[in-house]
Amino acid sequence: MIRAGLILSLFLFLTSSISSQSIYAQNAADHPASTPSSQSDAALPDAPAPSSAAQGSGQTLPTSNQDQDYEGKQTRRILWIVPNFRSVSADEQLPPLSVHDKFKLMMEDNFDYSNFIYVGILAGISQEEGSYPEFHTGAPAYARYYWHNFADTADGNLMTELLLPVSTKEDPRYYTLGHGGLFTRTGYAISRLLVTRTDDGGRSFNFSEIVGNGASAGISNFYYPTEERSWTKTGQRWVTQVGLDGFSNFCKEIWPDVNSKFFHNKY
Repeated sequence: MIRAGLILSLFLFLTSSISSQSIYAQNAADHPASTPSSQSDAALPDAPAPSSAAQGSGQTLPTSNQDQDYEGKQTRRILWIVPNFRSVSADEQLPPLSVHDKFKLMMEDNFDYSNFIYVGILAGISQEEGSYPEFHTGAPAYARYYWHNFADTADGNLMTELLLPVSTKEDPRYYTLGHGGLFTRTGYAISRLLVTRTDDGGRSFNFSEIVGNGASAGISNFYYPTEERSWTKTGQRWVTQVGLDGFSNFCKEIWPDVNSKFFHNKY
């Protein structure tokens, strides 16, 4: 099932405009003086020592602070519809999340009004595509698609934002890069599927994303029709969810640019 249809159509259209104008301007702004590869790697939000040392030195922070309203500024929701509570604005320094904070984050992602709208859109897309013929057609079918999509979302958030991050001491938030070219930022967004920040500011393999989504796919076998419970179907849901999370990271990464360029930060 393709659950990112709505965001995909919007962001691919907007990104084509961004890549031709804002990225070249951004590269020109980042070009002066020295920018060796080691320095750009150290500037990544998930570098092992991200706090006071990163703010005290380096030539990129003054420019990003100057343009803070336009570059890397995240909002709690994307277009009022897509939950975006896990995103951290570029160059923003935050304390680690406590167990209570991770629980609160998971609850916000599950029960904010925007998630109910988002799940409703996903359910409509899934029904239109006939993702599960066992659900049949009409209003009863939409209701089945809706609660299955909501359960999938809740399972995934429970595993990737609470249970796994608490047990592995990982930070489930997405730290926006906010600078560099489109390819650099796309690569960074996708790499966050495998690399994440730990509660102590280090870096770790992203067990929460990979193992958490695998566990979520396994849990879904308890409520999907018998025909959808095979190892193949479960694996497909696992791979699909990880892939969609990678696309979601990309959307979060470029959303501040889209919000600034096309909506003048109205959102």
